[in-house]
Amino acid sequence: MSKISAAITAVGAYVPEYVLTNQILETMVDTNDEWITSRTGIKERRILKDDGKGTSYLAIKAAQDLINKKGLDPKEIELVIVATATPDMKAASTASYTASEIGATNAFSFDMDAACSSFLFGMSVAAGYIESGRYKNVLLIGADKMSSIINYKDRATCIIFGDGAGAVLFEANTENLGLQDEYLRSDGTGREFLQATYGGSSFKLTAEILEQGGQYAFQEGRTVFKNAVFNMADAAAKILERNNLTKDSVDWLAAHQANKRIIDATAQRIELEDSKVMMNIQKYGNTTSATLPLLINDYESQLKKGDNVIFAAFGGGFNWGAIYLKWAYNSK
Repeated sequence: MSKISAAITAVGAYVPEYVLTNQILETMVDTNDEWITSRTGIKERRILKDDGKGTSYLAIKAAQDLINKKGLDPKEIELVIVATATPDMKAASTASYTASEIGATNAFSFDMDAACSSFLFGMSVAAGYIESGRYKNVLLIGADKMSSIINYKDRATCIIFGDGAGAVLFEANTENLGLQDEYLRSDGTGREFLQATYGGSSFKLTAEILEQGGQYAFQEGRTVFKNAVFNMADAAAKILERNNLTKDSVDWLAAHQANKRIIDATAQRIELEDSKVMMNIQKYGNTTSATLPLLINDYESQLKKGDNVIFAAFGGGFNWGAIYLKWAYNSK
C-alpha cells in the first residue's frame, strides 16, 4: 500500500474592502510613506471596519471562496481548524461557528494559536490527521482581525498589521506529493517581547488598564526583528539540508509576511533568487495567521504540480519553523 501524505488540493482567500494606505496613516500618527516602506515594505493593508464582524467573518468568507472554487460539498469536510491569534471571543470556538456557517455539518473543529506561526503549525496538525488515515478532508483556515488589538496611536505597531484570511484544503495523496518534512520550534522566554497581555487569565482587564491601552498588542521591535531574522532563516536552511535540497531544486519560498527585510534575509540564507520568493506584504501588511494562505492564493496560478515549496514563519511566543511541501496540482 502506498504511503499516505497530506496534500493541499484547493485554496481560497478573503480580504476586507477598506484599504488603509501609508498616506492615511500619515494623518493618524507621526510617520510617513518613505519611512514605512523602507523599513517594512508595506504600502497598504486591509481593515475590517464593520461593527460586530470579527475573525469568523473573515474565515467564513475565505472558506466559502475555497468551496466555490473547488466545487466542494461542505458536508465532505471532516475537520475545520481555524488558526488565529484573534478569536471572536475567549469561548466559544471561532472554528466551531465557522464550520456551522459554511455548512460543514459533519466536521469537528477547533481553534489553534501560535501567533504568526499559527498557520504553519496548523499545517503540521492538519497533515497529521490526514496521514493517520482516519480523515480525508481537513480544512485549515488562517484568519486574523489584527485591527481589533492594534492601537492606532502607536506607530510601532499600527503600520504593520492588517486583517485577512486564507483557507486550504488538505486531502490524502499517494503520489508522494504534499507535506514532506517540518522543523518547528518554540521558546517561551521570548513572550515578553511580543504579546497582547491583558484580557488573559493572568492579567485581568480593568477600567484602569483599558484607559492605559493595555488591551492592545505590544512588541519590542528590535528584539523581535533580530530573532525573526535568525530563526526563520535558520529553519529554512535546516529543512533544505535535511532533505538534500539546493537553491536550484527549490521552486518557491512562502515566508511569513512580517517585514520585507526578514523575508529577504531568509531568501538570502538559502541563496534563493527574488523570482522564487512569494511576496504580497506591500498589499496586505502582516495579517498574522493569514499571511501564508494569502500568499499561495495569490500565487496559485504560478504553482505547478511537483513544485518544491518552502514555508517559513516566526511569531510571538516565540514560535517559528519551516515546512517542505510538494505542490499537488496545476491550477485551471
